[in-house]
Amino acid sequence: MKTFFAVVTERSTAATSVKVALFVWSILALINYGDRIFLRGDMHPVDWVKLVITYCVPYCVATYGAAKYAMRHTYDK
Repeated sequence: MKTFFAVVTERSTAATSVKVALFVWSILALINYGDRIFLRGDMHPVDWVKLVITYCVPYCVATYGAAKYAMRHTYDK
C-alpha cells in the first residue's frame, strides 16, 4: 500500500490537481476580483497576493481528495 505522501507526490495526481485548481481558481478569481481587475483597476499588492493564495485552496482540496481516493482504492484490493 502506498503512503499518503507517495500518492500526493505522484505526477498524475499533481497534474490533475493543477488542472482542477486552475479551473476552480479562475471562477473564484472572477467572482471575487473580476470587477476590481477589469472594471475599476484598483487592485493593491495585497490583493494580488490574496489572489495567488486563492489558487492554493482548490489545489490542496483536489490533491487531498485524489490521494484519499487512491489510498482507499488501493487498500480495498
